[in-house]
Amino acid sequence: MKFTQIVDFETERIEEMEQLLEEARQRMAGREGGPTHRMLLKDRDNPGRYLALIEFESYDEAMRNSDDPETTKLAEQLGALCSREPRYTNCDLLDARELM
Repeated sequence: MKFTQIVDFETERIEEMEQLLEEARQRMAGREGGPTHRMLLKDRDNPGRYLALIEFESYDEAMRNSDDPETTKLAEQLGALCSREPRYTNCDLLDARELM
């Protein structure tokens, strides 16, 4: 079963975060077990608030990714750019489909 983690965070430094994420994506390209899909949402009603949806093939893959020192380092770097502690929600993906 696919697994999705939702990260709710606030920052005024989204461009710096995006740069860190792009650098990490390039370093981890081709690596097995990492995220398979990422979506970044900006809250229109609360400036500076974002939601990142990060999909993995399974919960086990996500936990292996979380245990990776590279992931830990990236999370620390991203957290330092946040104006509050990120909140994490862990979800099993029950359904996903295109509606058009």
